[in-house]
Amino acid sequence: MRRVFFFVVILFVLASCKHEEIPAKLNLTINIAVDGNPIQYDILEYQNDAGNPYQVSEVKFFISAVQLFKEGKMTAITDNYGIHYYDSNLPDTRSWDIADVLEEGAYDSIAFVFGLLPEQNVTGFFVNPPENNMSWPEVLGGGYHYMQINGKWLAAGDTLKPFNLHTGIGQTYANGEITGFLHNQFRVVLPLDGFQIRTGHYNCLTLEMNVNNWFRTPHQIDWNEIGGSIMQNQEVQQWLKENGANVFSVRR
Repeated sequence: MRRVFFFVVILFVLASCKHEEIPAKLNLTINIAVDGNPIQYDILEYQNDAGNPYQVSEVKFFISAVQLFKEGKMTAITDNYGIHYYDSNLPDTRSWDIADVLEEGAYDSIAFVFGLLPEQNVTGFFVNPPENNMSWPEVLGGGYHYMQINGKWLAAGDTLKPFNLHTGIGQTYANGEITGFLHNQFRVVLPLDGFQIRTGHYNCLTLEMNVNNWFRTPHQIDWNEIGGSIMQNQEVQQWLKENGANVFSVRR
């Protein structure tokens, strides 16, 4: 009887240890850097091309409409509506285990929208924190911030002044009154050079933001000229939108 019992136990253990193959999924990790070095927060050790010494206290942003391309075929990420929210204060947001099961093979590129699509960027789309904490004032167009980079720069007289690099819906004005709204999201496409997604493997990509590139080209950002708040400055919002083409890189 004991032999029969042990035989049953062994069969149960073998069944429990049956290998389950890992499906073809993707993990996207996000890094924040300054000119190739991991960012250090709340330390006055960075300088932009305009000569402004600065420090960063936090970085928050949305990416949306994430897409992968393979031999001309586009695969749209559907997990969480294709949206990921990153917050330097929340470690869980630094990595996104995308739930979608993907087709195996070599992928040419990855694309995403920096910010939110207009149909998603409406007040009430997010009902829970932390995403709904990124709300953009209704009077300025509503919806949500695309990005918040908060910190301080060393102004004239060695005075530390706060800057709020906040991007979102812009406004047009006439005689001091808002006459319309502009969506400032933009699309980023990054080459993957045949990155393989395979079943049975932990497929990983790292998306890196270079903070200094927000201030670099084609528009040099000087806080002594633009001041520390830009939510109602559509000209600077447009500059950042154009500079954003050079902010991101991806590696395996």
